[in-house]
Amino acid sequence: LFNQPSKEEIIAIVEDLLKIVYPGYYRDRSYKIYNIKSNSTVTIEDVAYHLNKQILLALKYTAKEENDVEKLTEQAEKDTVTFLKKIPDVRAMLETELEAAFQGDPAAKYRDEIILSYPGMFAITVNRLAHELFLLEVPLIPRIMTEYAHSITGIDIHPGATIGKYFFIDHGTGVVVGETTIIGDRVKIYQGVTLGGVGTKKGKRHPTIGNNVLIGAGAKIHGDFEVGDNCQI
Repeated sequence: LFNQPSKEEIIAIVEDLLKIVYPGYYRDRSYKIYNIKSNSTVTIEDVAYHLNKQILLALKYTAKEENDVEKLTEQAEKDTVTFLKKIPDVRAMLETELEAAFQGDPAAKYRDEIILSYPGMFAITVNRLAHELFLLEVPLIPRIMTEYAHSITGIDIHPGATIGKYFFIDHGTGVVVGETTIIGDRVKIYQGVTLGGVGTKKGKRHPTIGNNVLIGAGAKIHGDFEVGDNCQI
């Protein structure tokens, strides 16, 4: 009982990761702006400790064979370090998302506004982080992370989806992006868009979207087929 990962702790980890990815935008009330560098260091250490703990719990909980605690402990530590090393790459990708939102939405007056208030930016940020854990085959945690973003934004992006640079979700409520979806660079989608699967078959079952594609509000695209470059739907 209670040997599974803690949803509450994973959400707390997500909140700390936001402070790392967007220093100065998400921070504890007790933080002082002039102390932001040292606070970021403390936050990274906190994430490392708590994430390692949650990954180990997830590995133990989903282990199909009798637990080799030493082996699972080593795997959890390895996954934690590998994930933390990917954060600079995630931040670089998110810079392209920020630019896509600023250039793609005439209503955006400031980049700060996008970071602090755009649901699409929040959902993409959490998804980018969860995707790295998904690639490491960490069980349970990536999905808990993206479902947290889903609960806040109404945007449901599976952590397995492969998403290119300069991705922009405008408004976003009701967006669904399935596990095996592949999205190219410079894709913009509006609210109510579904990139969904058909049936229960294993493997690739969601669409592949090319580069420079715009998908309008309410569009439903189901199944394993391709949308070419430079299309509008």
